Amino acid sequence: MSAPRQLPFGIRFATLLRLLAVQGAWNYETLMGNGIAFAMEPGLRLLPGGTDGAPFRAAMARHASYFNAHPYLAGLAVGALLRAELDGEDVTRIERFRTACCGPLGSVGDRLVWAGWLPACSLVALGVFSAGAAPLTVVLTFVVLYNLGHLGLRLWGLEAGYRNGLRVANSLGNPLFRKGPAAVARVAALTAGVVWPLAVRGVVGPARSWLVFVLAAAAAGAFVVTRLQGRVEGWRVAIAGLAGLILYSVVR
Repeated sequence: MSAPRQLPFGIRFATLLRLLAVQGAWNYETLMGNGIAFAMEPGLRLLPGGTDGAPFRAAMARHASYFNAHPYLAGLAVGALLRAELDGEDVTRIERFRTACCGPLGSVGDRLVWAGWLPACSLVALGVFSAGAAPLTVVLTFVVLYNLGHLGLRLWGLEAGYRNGLRVANSLGNPLFRKGPAAVARVAALTAGVVWPLAVRGVVGPARSWLVFVLAAAAAGAFVVTRLQGRVEGWRVAIAGLAGLILYSVVR
């Protein structure tokens, strides 16, 4: 594969910016398709004839059709498809690629972000709350940390997709995707074990008599979660614990 055509900075920036709104025109018929075409549009202007040419109109119609993936990894598809269009790849290959990459980009993104990065950032923010930080500090901790992750993922995906074109499958073999979800899950579990007792103690107050109860409850909770491993989904346990904490706060 030859070196990719260098995209002007303005087009790359506009594409990245539009990726932030890739779900803005989401609908039940094409799902994310309109957003994919919208993100690719600045780059597709480089096709022969520009916006008035037949290649541009055909490409826009093609990429506005059905497409579904994780929004944070959509940049990987956008970059690869844009490279393919500018290289003049066969339309059949492009269509096959669009169909094939939906599933992997969706499942990998769900495991890495929704089941890993999002809970980890929430737990870090909870840890900041446990340390006695002000509410604004807690919120800013979560917002900054979470956005650093998802913006970095979007930027990397766009660059990697455009660099590799239709051979972008190699990028999904990156250790970030193969080992990242499991590593983030372990970090989140460790953080939860440290933070939850401190957070509960912060809610019930500084009374020393409660400290033993909090530690005992944490130990009991760890035992229950271990025994339930593989028998119940983790989010159900988390929701039950959160509901109990809220109920106690209301009653108190």
